[in-house]
Amino acid sequence: MPSASNEEIERRLEELLTPAVFSQLAYYRQLKMRSRILTLPLMVALILTILWRQVPSVRELTRVLERENLLWCSAVKVSQQALSERFLVFPAALFERVYKALLPELNKRWEERRQRPIPLSIRVASAHFDQILAGDGSTLEALFRKLDSLADAPVGQLAGKMCVVIDLVRQLPVELWFSEEAQAFDTKFIPDLLKLVSQRTLLILDRGFYDFQFFADLMAKGADFITRPKSNAKIEVVKRLSYTDCVKDMIVRLGSGQNGAPILTLRMVEVRFGKQWYRYITSVLDPEVLPPFVVADIYRRRWRIEDAFNTAKRLLNLSYLWTGSVNGIQLQIWATWLFYVVLVDLGDSVADAMNLPFERISLEMLHRGFYHFIQAFNKGTASDLVAYFAAPENHDLGVVKTIRAPIPKLDISPYPT
Repeated sequence: MPSASNEEIERRLEELLTPAVFSQLAYYRQLKMRSRILTLPLMVALILTILWRQVPSVRELTRVLERENLLWCSAVKVSQQALSERFLVFPAALFERVYKALLPELNKRWEERRQRPIPLSIRVASAHFDQILAGDGSTLEALFRKLDSLADAPVGQLAGKMCVVIDLVRQLPVELWFSEEAQAFDTKFIPDLLKLVSQRTLLILDRGFYDFQFFADLMAKGADFITRPKSNAKIEVVKRLSYTDCVKDMIVRLGSGQNGAPILTLRMVEVRFGKQWYRYITSVLDPEVLPPFVVADIYRRRWRIEDAFNTAKRLLNLSYLWTGSVNGIQLQIWATWLFYVVLVDLGDSVADAMNLPFERISLEMLHRGFYHFIQAFNKGTASDLVAYFAAPENHDLGVVKTIRAPIPKLDISPYPT
């Protein structure tokens, strides 16, 4: 069964999303959508309800809609068939537009919070870059055949692939692309990434985007990158900048020049953590801009995008696709990330209230903690979502991640000794 409704949680959703949703009504009318009931505001309210209340099926959703007001919409009777068909054809572009209309407000709210600390490596890099972005691709899982439209779909058919770019400063996804080719390489999204970046952008990438021409094109646009080299990379050391028992920082020439691929002058940073050495390459040649340990720490923060994929797929059920149509898949993708950024905004509010870095907040436990908040709200012992999760007596809910090992102080010296 879906979880109970709660006026405080819905108030927060309405406060954030109402302006973004209703700002798209003119565009909605331009599309000449015929349905007089399943409009844009109602469709957004329905899908957000699916996500935050964990409604298990379209049939159950129609029951809830018939009996309850949902966010900004009044209860109304709609058939399961009508709603299922609407999921197939309702333009995903509308959800994309709502998402992108919401981002400026989320950025503004982030700027207004001053108590939670920003990681040192991000502060160092932000002095030289306007954007610090991490991009990665993820394959969508096999279609979960909830609707009759999927009855004839092959069992185990993959739904496609998405590429997401996250702002590592604000922790918000800034762009998303979808491909029907589930087996496509991440490099398929290189043209999209090149359109996105601009001067003074630092882009963090895994080896899936390892492409010398791509690196050269990024540098030509005035952008920089950090990634990991391949184990068989052909490297020629040009100059040693630092060489100690824990850091090797060098200017290198990378590439063989085969098949017209450019040979690039880059910086290779090797850092030892414990007994293990880790190697990175970056187009930032000056260690005064990005010291060696800062390079390593920023790359480590690329895991935020993996964490975001895990939250979207497992917690918000993006692994279970409601429809087999390309448009329907895209609609669910945009809707899921729309709710994800609402969770991020709540997590950042809690971090700010507790004077903790955002990375210490578990979005999963925050989402699961809604149940406990609703119980406390109904008893009259809680009224504010952020204050409830920040209260010391509720720390047992696991919203704050446990530190399992001491975090060493980050060395930001450009030439470590």
